[in-house]
Amino acid sequence: MTENRWNFPDLGLGVGLRTPHYAHILSERPDIGFFEVLTENYLDTGGRPLYLLDQIAEHYPMVMHGVSMSIGSTDEIDFDYLNKVKALAARTGALWISDHICWTGVLGRNTHDLLPLPYTEESLQHSVDRIKVVQDYIERPLVLENPSTYLEFADSDMSEWEFVARLAEEADCGLLFDVNNVYVSAFNHGFDPVEYIDAIPGDRVCQYHLAGHTNKGTHIIDTHNDHVLDPVWELFGHTIRRVGLRATLLEWDADIPPFEIVHQEVLKADDWRHQEVADVA
Repeated sequence: MTENRWNFPDLGLGVGLRTPHYAHILSERPDIGFFEVLTENYLDTGGRPLYLLDQIAEHYPMVMHGVSMSIGSTDEIDFDYLNKVKALAARTGALWISDHICWTGVLGRNTHDLLPLPYTEESLQHSVDRIKVVQDYIERPLVLENPSTYLEFADSDMSEWEFVARLAEEADCGLLFDVNNVYVSAFNHGFDPVEYIDAIPGDRVCQYHLAGHTNKGTHIIDTHNDHVLDPVWELFGHTIRRVGLRATLLEWDADIPPFEIVHQEVLKADDWRHQEVADVA
């Protein structure tokens, strides 16, 4: 087990901040470690959303998670977007800013999807160069998530885990390690998820994601609309043994139940965290 190289704190257990839960959070002040804000929900808005966000940020640690940085795109870096991201981070006191290892559009058109990269030397160097520019501009390390994928490029010349590991090392950035995404992609593409986990540089991992998914038989879709499945919990346990304790967040973005159900689901991670640490000790 290792510490992350920036000494970002282990915030314990958190959930994604979602509109249906605002009232419960403000009235009940649930005992939870942190909230993760979907960056784009608060960049071009004002009034009540930001008013409520300010209130919640007064009482809980915050981290930010975006879907539009498009770090692998060939478009020019959007510095207007980055300015808004920096301003929101300052407003909320976000401890780190995360996004995805992907591209989201081309020629200024946003597909609103996390599109996979070819795992090639050219793509790797292109992404590394862009990450360095972004990190210099936002004046903090960028934390990037391994996305779930549903197709692979025929011209890839390395595995996804080799690409992710080299990206983190060569760009000197952090990783948001999504355990569910590893499981989903492993099923879809037929690789060993444990091999993926064992290849990741533990000192780059700053946060974990857990989520539910939908198994269609021939493929799995990362839907974030249900409880975490047992095989994902088992991979989470292996990840803790391999990497160590990190801030752990449950994503539940569709068919959102009452806050108490989401909270109870993420609390299951506490049993795995304590068990794996005890086993290592």
